[in-house]
Amino acid sequence: MQQSNLKLTFLKRVLLTTSALAILGSGVAMPKFISPIAAAATDAKSAQAASSNLSLTQDGVTLKLGDVFYDGTRLSFSIEREGKNLPEGVVSLYIPMDAEANESLKKYMVPEKDQKKGYIKRPEILIDGKAFKGFGSFGDKVSKKNTVEAEYSQLGSLPDEFEMTVRVGVTRISKPFEFKVPVKKDGNMVSVKPNKTQKSGSFSYTVKQLDIASRTTRLVLDSEGQVPASAKQTGKYAPSMMYYDIVDDQGKTLQQRKVGFYNSKPRTKYHIDELYSAVGSRPQYVTIKPYTFTVDPSNWSIVGQGKGADGKFKNGDKTYIKELEMTIPVPAQ
Repeated sequence: MQQSNLKLTFLKRVLLTTSALAILGSGVAMPKFISPIAAAATDAKSAQAASSNLSLTQDGVTLKLGDVFYDGTRLSFSIEREGKNLPEGVVSLYIPMDAEANESLKKYMVPEKDQKKGYIKRPEILIDGKAFKGFGSFGDKVSKKNTVEAEYSQLGSLPDEFEMTVRVGVTRISKPFEFKVPVKKDGNMVSVKPNKTQKSGSFSYTVKQLDIASRTTRLVLDSEGQVPASAKQTGKYAPSMMYYDIVDDQGKTLQQRKVGFYNSKPRTKYHIDELYSAVGSRPQYVTIKPYTFTVDPSNWSIVGQGKGADGKFKNGDKTYIKELEMTIPVPAQ
């Protein structure tokens, strides 16, 4: 994946944080996503939104808030846009005129009066009237045209029930759209905090938390040390940072919702907080299976990534580290 695609990916998946623009202009390496948001079809079948769609119209543009969901690991919603003569994309790529940005991104610094009408800006979220400082992503919904979706996976401390206010700006419309909706936590989540460590050589990781909910699974862990290298990952090649698959007691591998990849040398310390697809029926245990990709240190690209002979995109082969596997029992209640 070329650097230009990385910039586009980041712009289309805007980080939901007050420091997003500072990150954008800081030169900090941002990840590419080497797998799509997963389990959309499964979620659609099992979803029970906290409320029916809410609809507001201003200056010929209608926004509808829907798909509101909260289970303790994830807070998410979608916004559908309707109107005439609207731009093809939904998420605004414009950057505020006073933001710090490198030369390649300055073309997105356009005065409000010159912007195209109808792009949806990053929403502001209030929880019971107070600013929400969670972290997540916001971007075009792949499965539905003219719709954006927001998903927060690092939530801080939220109550089981609250009123959520979503304020959404639209380019060339002066007043933001404001939705208020009651949200109630899905009560089917089980949370395990094993604080269990697995080690190989100088590398170790400790699983801090595993949350199993009706629509998502969340894994939180810390790792430290240099990642082990296979025979293939020496000399010309090297291992990537460590990634983690979750496999249930029936042998099913859960789909990680986003797999971030940095074109840079792996660090020796990571804090991982990732979402995966739902387990289904509650398992007796799950197995954590750490793996790496093989990368080329000349540009830190994944070896074997790209379009295959069948025309399908391939992420590259996974190298699993058997001695780092960890089994975590899941309580019945």
